[in-house]
Amino acid sequence: MTLSIRNQLPGTVTAITSGEVMATVGIRLTGGQDLTAAITKEAVTDLGLAPGSPVRALVKSTEVALATGPVEGLSIRNQLPGTVTTVATGAAMASVKVAFEGTELTAAITKDAARALSLAAGTPVVALIKSTEVSLATP
Repeated sequence: MTLSIRNQLPGTVTAITSGEVMATVGIRLTGGQDLTAAITKEAVTDLGLAPGSPVRALVKSTEVALATGPVEGLSIRNQLPGTVTTVATGAAMASVKVAFEGTELTAAITKDAARALSLAAGTPVVALIKSTEVSLATP
């Protein structure tokens, strides 16, 4: 299956915490970063997830926010430090590629935000992704 979701990050399930309807799934990305996905308990069962399971974390580029430094006092669980590799700016939006150890992701942000943050190749950033915006797929 081919998907339009640009960010498909390979990793391994490290932990699963189930609630009544939802579960949080801890994932160790191939570069060593930790990511959390909040998915339904039914999805955990349907995907056959368990610690050690290989997965792909799927995140739409429009669901990735960028900060120019670590952010405290925020409910967003996934904060991945990286470095901007490219910025492609259009009339309204910018596509920003961010490199991490072992992987890369794309953030689609407004052109004004990219300018306000002075984003350019080499700029250190932190990618912010809500755990509820991370979907999981199995091979």
